[in-house]
Amino acid sequence: MTSISIPKTKIERQGGVVILSVKEYQKLIKQAAPMYYLHGNEAKKLDSLVAGGLREHDRGRTKVIKSLSDLG
Repeated sequence: MTSISIPKTKIERQGGVVILSVKEYQKLIKQAAPMYYLHGNEAKKLDSLVAGGLREHDRGRTKVIKSLSDLG
C-alpha cells in the first residue's frame, strides 16, 4: 500500500481535502453544469444586460421573490 502525505497547513489553507475514486469523480463531472464562453457581440450584449440589471437593483427597482409564481 502506498501512503500519501499532505501537510496540515496546506489542508487548512485549501479548506480541506476530498478523496474520490476515479469512477465517482467522472460521475460528478457528468452531473456538473456545462460552461459556456461568449465572444464578440454575444459577450457585449450579455455584459450590457447584466450591467443594466445591476443598475436597476442599485436603484431599488427589483423585488425579492420566493418562486416564479410571485412574478405574475
